[in-house]
Amino acid sequence: MDHALYHGHVLHRRLRPARHLLRYRVFHLLLDIDRIDDLAADLRLFSRNRFNLFAFHDSDHGDGRALRAHAESLLQAAGIATDGGPIRLLTMPRLLGYAFNPLNTWFCHGRDGTLRAVIYEVSNTFGERHNYVIPARDGAQTLHQFAPKRFHVSPFLPMDMAYAFRVLPPGEKLALGITVSDDAGPVLAAIHTASKAALTDRSLLKTALAYPLATLKVTAGIHWEALKLWRKRVPLFRKPPPPGSPITIGR
Repeated sequence: MDHALYHGHVLHRRLRPARHLLRYRVFHLLLDIDRIDDLAADLRLFSRNRFNLFAFHDSDHGDGRALRAHAESLLQAAGIATDGGPIRLLTMPRLLGYAFNPLNTWFCHGRDGTLRAVIYEVSNTFGERHNYVIPARDGAQTLHQFAPKRFHVSPFLPMDMAYAFRVLPPGEKLALGITVSDDAGPVLAAIHTASKAALTDRSLLKTALAYPLATLKVTAGIHWEALKLWRKRVPLFRKPPPPGSPITIGR
């Protein structure tokens, strides 16, 4: 599987100090980072680094280097061996020129097809980006991974927290669950579930019609939900400086 389209839902459930629930429909593309140009050549409605109905821009990811060089440098920094195996990126592309992805997920495989690691590329609305790099347990069909929180995302969550990830890697279906906890237990749980579809011009056009202005709604939704949390008197936390390193290594 080189490329695919996924349709699904994201559910956020906040448990403390006030209960809050949101659910919305989403779509993502799963892209083999070495074959994005091939995909763009095959499709009329998808381009790389130029405007189209759907577009992938390298500048929306990584640190300015080529995608593979960026990913492999993170893996090597985490002590994870690389051998040139497939790396597939789950992301929401630009729709009519705009996208904001709070989370992009890189699935890094060996040449034998074994999933070796997952990179969780997290972005905030301040234009900052951070990478949580976590090895994958050999033979695990569902991944259970953990990392301390090192990067500010929401003003309604302090820094002294930890992430627990539960991942069913992309196949006919995918699932990505994240639980955010403090010393007293879980504070927030989020889950993204989706089903695979063929990635064609026809499916992209149907997606654009089914999710009008979807990428813009991500940003609008973040601010709308923040307003509702503020009205519920959920405490605000001051934004700290970004971490000195662009990478946090999990387990």
